[in-house]
Amino acid sequence: MGNEVVPGRMRADADGEVVVFLIGMRINRLRAVGSWLPTLLAMPPMLKELATDPESGLLGYRALGGGPRLFGVVQYWESREKLYAYASNPDKKHRPAWTAFNRRARDGKGSVGIWHETYVVPAGAYDTLYNSMPPTGLGAAHGVVALGRRGARGVAANAA
Repeated sequence: MGNEVVPGRMRADADGEVVVFLIGMRINRLRAVGSWLPTLLAMPPMLKELATDPESGLLGYRALGGGPRLFGVVQYWESREKLYAYASNPDKKHRPAWTAFNRRARDGKGSVGIWHETYVVPAGAYDTLYNSMPPTGLGAAHGVVALGRRGARGVAANAA
């Protein structure tokens, strides 16, 4: 994702269904470094693996802030099926990391928490607007196009 500002009013160049995956962790006990550090360090190699494999289905991602104990990532996927296929593939980095996390979680007694949410958003049920911004979010994942006439909204501008 570049940092160059795209002038003017833009929208994401997305058509059809959009899959948004939010994933993160929370450090519940700072001193239990052995429980939370491996969890924190597992995400960057997974993102690198996904970003270098165009067939994975990952379209883009961005780290989310949340405070000194909360870490997260928003991801955009081609489909829920590709997301689940990656998550369950024993030859990819996620499955072994998930197994190791579960083992540490049993011993760590809540020292680290994890969460994820998957949203499958039907075509026409999302709206985007970027005004003098670098490609961001869904716009970074799908690219951006001019919004169109004044008052046109996000994806709805396609139908106008």
